[in-house]
Amino acid sequence: MSGSHPFYRLAPFIQEYIYKKRWDTLREAQVEACRVLMDTDRYLLIASGTASGKTEAAFFPALTGLYHSPSQSVGILYIGPLKALINDQFERLNDLLREGGIPVWHWHGDVGQAEKTKLMQRPSGVLQITPESLEGLLMNKPNSIPALFHDLRYMVIDEVHAFMGADRGAQVLSQLARIQRMAGCTPRRIGLSATLSDYETAAHWLSGGTGTEVEVISPQGGRKLKLSIEHFSFPDARDEEQAEHLANARKAYYQYIYDHTRLKKALVFTNSRSDAELTTLEMRQIAAQRQEPDVFHVHHGSISAVLREEAEAALRSGPGPAVAAATLTLELGIDLGELERVIQLGAPYSSSSFVQRLGRSGRRDGAASEMLFVCSEEEDEEALLPARMPWMLLRAIAVIELYVREKWVEPLAPRQLPVGLLYHQTMSTLKSMGEAEPAELARAVLSLPPFEQVSVEQYKQHLTYLLQTDHIQRTEDGSLLIGLTGEKIVNNFQFYAVFKDDEEHAVYNGSEEIGSITTVPPPGYCFSLAGKLWKVVEVDTKHKAVYVKAAKGKVDTLWLGAGGDVHTRVVQKMREVLADTTIYPYLAPRAVNRLERARRLARESGLLKQMVIPAGGQSLFILPWCGSQTFRSLERLLKHNLSEPLGLRSVTPMEPYYMVISGQADAEEVMKRIRGESQLLQHGQELLDPDEAPYLGKYDEFVDPKLVQQAFAVDGLDLNGLKNL
Repeated sequence: MSGSHPFYRLAPFIQEYIYKKRWDTLREAQVEACRVLMDTDRYLLIASGTASGKTEAAFFPALTGLYHSPSQSVGILYIGPLKALINDQFERLNDLLREGGIPVWHWHGDVGQAEKTKLMQRPSGVLQITPESLEGLLMNKPNSIPALFHDLRYMVIDEVHAFMGADRGAQVLSQLARIQRMAGCTPRRIGLSATLSDYETAAHWLSGGTGTEVEVISPQGGRKLKLSIEHFSFPDARDEEQAEHLANARKAYYQYIYDHTRLKKALVFTNSRSDAELTTLEMRQIAAQRQEPDVFHVHHGSISAVLREEAEAALRSGPGPAVAAATLTLELGIDLGELERVIQLGAPYSSSSFVQRLGRSGRRDGAASEMLFVCSEEEDEEALLPARMPWMLLRAIAVIELYVREKWVEPLAPRQLPVGLLYHQTMSTLKSMGEAEPAELARAVLSLPPFEQVSVEQYKQHLTYLLQTDHIQRTEDGSLLIGLTGEKIVNNFQFYAVFKDDEEHAVYNGSEEIGSITTVPPPGYCFSLAGKLWKVVEVDTKHKAVYVKAAKGKVDTLWLGAGGDVHTRVVQKMREVLADTTIYPYLAPRAVNRLERARRLARESGLLKQMVIPAGGQSLFILPWCGSQTFRSLERLLKHNLSEPLGLRSVTPMEPYYMVISGQADAEEVMKRIRGESQLLQHGQELLDPDEAPYLGKYDEFVDPKLVQQAFAVDGLDLNGLKNL
């Protein structure tokens, strides 16, 4: 290395750390990050694959600055989307910073009060925090914010793609702006992400109304991929013989998953907590039957912190084998070390999720990232034509093709009118101010980046409604305070979060907390949690606790799951796959066979030729080949605007793939009306009933219904997509 190499500009304790790790070179992202952070004033966005050294790229130059010129408050604020990710990074940074004498603090719901008090008494070094805990700080300790952050140099936002386009991301941008205003600091921002395709939008999001230029570092390191898709059909059980076939098919499905994980360190991703539970339960039963070790864990948001950490430790540092069935809690950047295989049950809803999950394996020594999709499907030859399409298999192929061939990942568009967040930040800001003049509150809230498209008139309408509903109240001298109704909302710890969370009851086996459930069963009921069966002994409604004992019995899970939105590009790719003749090299023989049968059915039925096709009798199928938002817009057009003209009796959606309608009109007339009516639409509100105000966010219910309706019209529907059908 020459003297001008960035390695020689790093703090001595970081150089020592690199020597100890036996790195022979800095990675491209680390070299470039040193250049941007040491030689320019720009913000920085690092977009590179999992295990490419992004965290070190951000922290090496930032910590070097703190080493040479110690900060008089917290110097680096790190915001992460998950407690588990913060715990993981905390361990990594602790290791690095011990030698440098720079303290690192973490702050979230599982961190004890003693550590938080120490930080408040001696603000310094690096603070790692979730958006929810940061909201609590801004609301409840406003007088401490200047001492905590007056000399803040850097804000690091990890997993940027997990925040962008969601209310939680808009909340983070609001928090950054509020910290700068309250503490009088001007820190630089660093964003980290593994899955981005639209760097311009991400850079604009990161600058968040500051006008500061963002430099993007995106090393194009090639990665070896090892992909495969296997398919299992579950026949419809109409008689005893078919029921036996179904039982055998399910058995083969779980044994396949077991045989492909039991000797490895592996992750099994599912699209719901229920599936993660059921899969682990089945794996454990197979292990018991074969008298083989139980190496299976569950990891999702409703599992206790202790059990989640056990699963992480088994994967990261245990001797192995170890297998965890997980939801998106292990999708984000926790370092799980040398995972050998990732299995995806079904297909992820997005290309972005696929890339994140793919990146969990093959992280060391240039090993290939290995991901095995296992798609199961209930197959009924007598079902309606579109129901006989293997939608899950098609979606799995589509997300692979889009990323591997085109490097396409969903673009993320922030909401134009986030009215639920407007309520949240209004109440949070008012709580931290104590009281405020209406104009003063409007200035404080409307200057936050997410609300640049909210007009002063709309905000006035917003405050008027909150006064009418007692969420805020006016004092005799005209200033505003939080009202009695508002106090009940704001003083609940769940207020810190802007994502929807069902009320959960903690589950205990004796004194050990196992996790939590959203549906509370009666005593005597059996259910699955943490991959084991439990029987309810007692329900303590007052303290929201359920006491259980180990059981053997029926399987049930107690969460209400909802699927994710699918992008139009993914659904269009599914159509291309169906119309194509390519046999993809990663398809296993059963998957090839199922795809070929689907293609033949599509050709013979005319499924791909037109959007509206006869379904027999007075029914029609509509296959719009569009994403979830456009699909919902079409559904509303049919129900609200075309039901009468077309004489429709029913519209049954199977989002986002097809809908079945019944009425007097024929296919040609329906298609003509859809195209004609959609071209006439000027605004999304024309697809809503006058009194209808559908919620898009957690706090929409507290907002003036007229504003909620405006928000749904611009953020919940897609008129352009509808016009292009």
